Amino acid sequence: MTESRRRKAPLVADKRYPSKGRKPAATKRTAKPAGKKAAARKTTTRKTTRKKARRKSGGGGGGIFRRFFRWVWRLIWGITWRVGAVVAMLLALAVGVVYTTLPDVNELLDGRARGSVTLLDRNGKVFAWRGDQFGGVITAGTVSPHLKNAVVATEDKRFYRHFGVSPRGVASAVRINLSEGRGPLSGHGGSTITQQTAKLLCLGVPYVPSEWESEAAYESDCRQGSLWRKAKEAVYAIAMEVKYSKDEILTIYLNRAFLGAGARGFEAASQRYFGISAAEVNPAQAAMLAGLLVAPTRYAPTNNLQRSQDRGRLVLGLMEAQGYLTTAQASSARSNPAQLSEAAAARAGGYFADWVITELPSYFGADTTDDVVIKTTLDQRLQKSAEEALKYIFQEKVREGSKAQAAIVVMSADGAVRAMVGGRQTRVSGAFNRATQALRQTGSSFKPFVYATALELGYSPLDTVVDEPYCVNIPGSGQWCPKNYTHKFYGRVTLADALKNSLNIPAVKVAEVAGLDNVRTVASEFGIDSDLAQGPALALGASESTLIEMTGAYAGILNGGSAVEPYGLSELKLLEDDTPVMVTSSGIGERVINDKAAKQLTWMMQRVVSEGTGARAQLPGWQVAGKTGTTQAARDAWFIGFTADYVAGVWMGYDDNTPLSGVTGGGLPAEIWKETMLRVTEGMTPTPLPMLAPDPPKQVAQPQRQRRRQGGFENAINNLLNNIFGN
Repeated sequence: MTESRRRKAPLVADKRYPSKGRKPAATKRTAKPAGKKAAARKTTTRKTTRKKARRKSGGGGGGIFRRFFRWVWRLIWGITWRVGAVVAMLLALAVGVVYTTLPDVNELLDGRARGSVTLLDRNGKVFAWRGDQFGGVITAGTVSPHLKNAVVATEDKRFYRHFGVSPRGVASAVRINLSEGRGPLSGHGGSTITQQTAKLLCLGVPYVPSEWESEAAYESDCRQGSLWRKAKEAVYAIAMEVKYSKDEILTIYLNRAFLGAGARGFEAASQRYFGISAAEVNPAQAAMLAGLLVAPTRYAPTNNLQRSQDRGRLVLGLMEAQGYLTTAQASSARSNPAQLSEAAAARAGGYFADWVITELPSYFGADTTDDVVIKTTLDQRLQKSAEEALKYIFQEKVREGSKAQAAIVVMSADGAVRAMVGGRQTRVSGAFNRATQALRQTGSSFKPFVYATALELGYSPLDTVVDEPYCVNIPGSGQWCPKNYTHKFYGRVTLADALKNSLNIPAVKVAEVAGLDNVRTVASEFGIDSDLAQGPALALGASESTLIEMTGAYAGILNGGSAVEPYGLSELKLLEDDTPVMVTSSGIGERVINDKAAKQLTWMMQRVVSEGTGARAQLPGWQVAGKTGTTQAARDAWFIGFTADYVAGVWMGYDDNTPLSGVTGGGLPAEIWKETMLRVTEGMTPTPLPMLAPDPPKQVAQPQRQRRRQGGFENAINNLLNNIFGN
């Protein structure tokens, strides 16, 4: 008992903190407290978990916000993926619908609404193009690798890696546009080559002339950049990626891209600018062609070669940076920039080409849907001669800043036009052509037709007429008294001297005696189709005409008196056809005056140059016949003349009819003519003019005059003949 009392019950603390290495004895007495302890531990664990959870969620009000945002995010994500799924299905459906409408790739390579006109000179060399030129099909496999690489490097460096639309490219374009102060869709479009091809195809909408105001309106609609249009373009581009291979898409692009100067596709552009196929271009040429894509008209080398070469250097830099060219290749290309072919560089016959096209039926000319090849009468050496002569005179002898204009036509005696300059700016297309479109008063250059009428009626160049004060009563206008340019009178003069010195009063008298109707008929049959004046002022060139009409009329004098129709087309055929559709071998028509009269008139006109008002047109070693012309107040100045080989006409004046200062037909126009013909006749052997000096005059009581047509001499003017002409 004492012993048991001495034993003390163990303390709880001992149980809580047992000694190291010592196991507490498990007794029935301690089981109960152990159970309580476990429960306590369990309760503590729950509290700790709640605290941790509260800590994790931020506890308090913060947890509520986080739970709210988490709910909003789940809501947005749920809506987004569902909407995305619907959009994806709609997109797939739209792409599928477009896919079914896409034709075979070969049907998309030539999409021109118009055909092309290729113009060849008299030697068969290309000198100009009109319409939309398509040089033939090229493919991504047959084109020069340099050109293929240049296009990809310039337009879409990720072309072979995207699915038709480049989100990165669009984002970059939007950023650039915004940074430059434009709208997000204005300026840079971020379009891939596939999207550009879709745009070139006008999203599959064909050009139907009856549905559009013009082809330009159709193309403008195809190029619009609205958001809806961009979306449709993207769908079309993706459908193309599904339907065609990358190289097939690139092939369509290479064949349909517009590259300036009417060239559609890189084959046409390469032929037009370099005279070679697109399969043969070198890196410099490829870079220049690819550089045209950004702005075809602005960078066309025919408009500004230096600007086009500078653009080409930028493209070479892109090709080098993207690994398409080595540093050495890029450096060599920069040092040797692309140059235009001879035909493209010359751009000869711009006015001539326009004139030839307008002379054709529209279905072979401006509105052709076929590819037409026209061989013309143009001589590029003579064309260059005329252009250089005009430039020389205006640089050396016309005051700086003058707005005066000039035109030149050179033709053969049969009417074949060999050169044409329609204004001071010679390398143009579609410009106002003063050689064919400007109706101007002819002045004294009309007088040869007055004397041609008299010679045809049997008069001699040595017959005389009295130059004296003279007035005519014109019904409805009163009295008209012509004056000579010198304001002097020269008494009795021969017809030859009257023409040589361009005397006005004798010309009026001869016209009245020969019959104004007869004069009008002769001039008209020689090819002057413009309305001719009805009164006696007809003799002094009061009527208007064009330079090409007047030059053609003079060609009729040179060829012996037959009418001439100026022409520029010698042969026309379709591109794939060897048989010509149209052929012209001569412009000579019916005889107007007899051969003797034509040769005597040539003799008279030769004296105009050798001794008279046209002295400045003399050519060393050559016989030259011609006539000057100056209208009232010097608003127009003319010189038209010929050698045995060529007739050339020159007109000078202001477009707004401002009087020329100190210029007459015997001045600058004669000098332009001379400078032209000096170049034209270079290396040629002088040939005598087909002229005939008149027999000495015979003394007869009364010359027997012939009647000419119904408007011939009237018996009532026989007395006037005796007073005017010597016997």
